[in-house]
Amino acid sequence: MIISRTPFRASLFGGGSDYPKWYRQFGGSVLGFAINKYCYISLRSLPPFFEHKHRVVYSRVETVNELSEIEHPAVRHILIEKGINSGIEIHHDGDLPARSGIGSSSSFSVGLLHALAASNGNMVSKQELAIEAIHFEQEIMKEHVGSQDQVWAAYGGMNRIDFYRDDKFDVAPLMLRKERQEKLMGSLMLFFSGVSRFAPEIAKDKIANLSQRENHMVRMVEMVKEAEEILSNPERDVDEIGSLLHESWMLKRELAKNVTTEKMDSIYSAAMDAGALGGKVLGAGGGGFLLFYVKPEIQMTVRERLKDLVYVDFDIDYSGSKIVVFEPNGLQKL
Repeated sequence: MIISRTPFRASLFGGGSDYPKWYRQFGGSVLGFAINKYCYISLRSLPPFFEHKHRVVYSRVETVNELSEIEHPAVRHILIEKGINSGIEIHHDGDLPARSGIGSSSSFSVGLLHALAASNGNMVSKQELAIEAIHFEQEIMKEHVGSQDQVWAAYGGMNRIDFYRDDKFDVAPLMLRKERQEKLMGSLMLFFSGVSRFAPEIAKDKIANLSQRENHMVRMVEMVKEAEEILSNPERDVDEIGSLLHESWMLKRELAKNVTTEKMDSIYSAAMDAGALGGKVLGAGGGGFLLFYVKPEIQMTVRERLKDLVYVDFDIDYSGSKIVVFEPNGLQKL
């Protein structure tokens, strides 16, 4: 039995500049962090005593004899590309719901690739994991996804990630004073809207509009540097991050008509009316999780105003994807 644990993420600034269509022309930068909520992938050889050869368990249970019959796209593509021949059983468990803006699809891909590598006795670096997941999602699966989620899933931490025209990237941890990091994290509130959505379809429209919203994107990338300055400079007030998040959200909602909905706008307005300084819908938009910057003394008011939503307490994950169970006895080479 092999079990991988891979974090989800919360992106703060620069989203959209991690799409290849943008950074291959202009370069891109994003700022955010991995959170201590996880995707777990367990992997084992399936004994040859069943009518089926492969079993995949997630929100559904699939039992098949051929890899091509697997309906879960990431599992099907990765197993076929890896040339898996022997029977295999895969279980997925997540701390947070899928299709909700916290990078769950990329965490799944990174976690599965990590578990498969471990099952064959291979130790892979964080960089290798991120690069391989980006390749699978963008080139093999042809998904309309960016490149930041895979990096945070593999690396963990609170980082600035820079994307270059040649498809390379750098991961730079944010080196903040303890009290400033505590002020930031103590002011962030995460709520689930109850709405799941298929992010690549929303992202498809955003990608198509990037060239028409060049000024928007340039400003959103500038916010990465500005956020770093706010957080690292002791003469700046960390609360300025709230206003910057609000500005970023107002720009993001103009990138595509389906980035927001009437329900999401209503939730956002309610939080702002209750005292939030700013916020955003995580991920591509359209639903999922909302992140707000709220001064601690006002947080109970905001929670009461949004009492119909699920509130999620969280912190930073620093480990990235890791193998938490490695018991290869009886596990055939896959």
